[in-house]
Amino acid sequence: MKKIVILFVTILSVSFVQAQEMKSLLNEVSQKVKSYDNIEIAFKYNLSNSKENVNQDTKGNVTLSGNKYVLNMLGTTRIFDGNNIYTIVPEDEEVTISAYNPEEDTEITPSKMLTFYEKGYNFKKDISQTVKGRKIQYVKLIPIDPNAEIKNILLGIDVQTKHIYRLIQTDTQGTKYTLTVNSFKTNQPLSKSMFTFDQEKYSKEGYYINRLD
Repeated sequence: MKKIVILFVTILSVSFVQAQEMKSLLNEVSQKVKSYDNIEIAFKYNLSNSKENVNQDTKGNVTLSGNKYVLNMLGTTRIFDGNNIYTIVPEDEEVTISAYNPEEDTEITPSKMLTFYEKGYNFKKDISQTVKGRKIQYVKLIPIDPNAEIKNILLGIDVQTKHIYRLIQTDTQGTKYTLTVNSFKTNQPLSKSMFTFDQEKYSKEGYYINRLD
């Protein structure tokens, strides 16, 4: 019995030390991200669900500055200027404008994709891999909310640069969303109008402007 107790205490101690180690690593990632004026990311995105026989790949890119962003993906551009979200769909010649509500912002949106882990998760050390000579340490994030639709998230971090390399999110329905960073550029020269939606331009081009109340 004494040996079992010692083993149990040892396991708890190792788990605690590893959790603290991962917390320190995530804090470094967060500090690094917040030190940049802007970030440009090109990525590969995969959606898969073996039960539903779904496996889809796409590519995209996002430019971030503070909480503002411009996201290009699946032929659609989404602009967030800090107040409104503008979704531009060239194929339909339509723009949808919706006001941002922080209380409804529960998903991992572009503006939170590099810092979302700061709240609402317990975490523990997972596997490490070497990718093209880079050591990638994975941290497993488990939502504190028992009713969360997210089952867990694996966050792969480049140990040397402290940049996020891969994010693997699995929901309670078994759908897996994998985002892999192909390039990560910082402090790029950006146009002053980068995060500004030019409604006059799109109106002249014949786009239908749909403003949601």
